[in-house]
Amino acid sequence: MNKTFNEPDRKAPRFRPKKVNMLNKTLYKKFIKKYPEYKEVDLSLFKDIITTFNEELTDGIINNRDGVELPIGLGFLFMGTCNATKSKNTDMAKAIKYGIETSHKNWETDNKLLKIFYTNYNSSYPFDGKHIWAFKGVRQFRKKASDAYKENYTKYIEVDPTRKISHLFIKSPKVKQYREIGNHIPEDYNEFKM
Repeated sequence: MNKTFNEPDRKAPRFRPKKVNMLNKTLYKKFIKKYPEYKEVDLSLFKDIITTFNEELTDGIINNRDGVELPIGLGFLFMGTCNATKSKNTDMAKAIKYGIETSHKNWETDNKLLKIFYTNYNSSYPFDGKHIWAFKGVRQFRKKASDAYKENYTKYIEVDPTRKISHLFIKSPKVKQYREIGNHIPEDYNEFKM
């Protein structure tokens, strides 16, 4: 039985959360204050470096089945295949067009879903506040990942909904190395001098 669908009121008041762009002049000034030897790097070059790194990270996540390990053991990011949710996933465009409630079926991927996973539990050396870290990809990353997933969804790891993600990374060779390091960071360590 098809349920009729009432088009939403597009002129109704909306709550829009305030967006914060972390890549700004304040971050640049803090960086220069902490690392004065890079004062010849201007704001536009600073932004270009960060943007280029993020684009390379995106390509690494998409092209590598196992994803990527973030620098200095901050965790892992990877794309995984999940079964469709049991809850309804309404296709708003078709529902508005036909006036009948319809659901997304993901025909391109045999009704499988893409999820982008981040984990830092059991995968790196301990650092303060690691339990509150999270990851949310920007729109460009999510779009690029979605397009790649539709092309070859069988490439990515199928994630068991009953197991923790951290179990996929426990056997990583870097894990032992980071556990041996612990919280000790050398005095002369500089993450910008590789």
